[in-house]
Amino acid sequence: MSTLFGPVIQQGYVVNDIDLAMQHWLARGVGPFFVEHLSGFDGLVGDSMVKLELVAAFAYSGDQQIEVIEPRDDKDTIYNRYLKENPNGGLQHVAVWVDNIDAKLAELTNANAPYEVKQRYGDGHAYIDSVEYPGVMIQLMAHNPVIDELFDIIRAASDNWDGKQDPIRKIDWSTGRPVVQPYGS
Repeated sequence: MSTLFGPVIQQGYVVNDIDLAMQHWLARGVGPFFVEHLSGFDGLVGDSMVKLELVAAFAYSGDQQIEVIEPRDDKDTIYNRYLKENPNGGLQHVAVWVDNIDAKLAELTNANAPYEVKQRYGDGHAYIDSVEYPGVMIQLMAHNPVIDELFDIIRAASDNWDGKQDPIRKIDWSTGRPVVQPYGS
């Protein structure tokens, strides 16, 4: 475990076809997956604010969360850059929990661990990459009661899943909280 970051809690894969990616993991007994369509949310890429379009799906394998992301736009984002460099997709980031993103970035600077922020979503998420040894990015995720609730729902479903029933489910955010619905509804 990293003394700077703590345990890795998520593996994030960027893919061209999220349905194929979910089927890959489901065939290996990882699931169920919870899918969310994210449309028009703001992300800071470099100095530019962009509205992103993507689909993300989450499942657990033990303590590790598996996330698959399919970008649905052609904007200059870390997801599209990754697919341009890796046309078959693959592991793009690992994620860690932090209490505060700005405080963690300051801690990294003070520890002489040079990084570059590649993409950021407000105070909730920042993707960073090492300046000295770039490669798989690290996603800093700030705890948030609603996201914690979502991940608890997904983890509980994974812990109790029989490997067959409702392998793919949808997350509805219309109430401001995660509500699970059948996939395709």
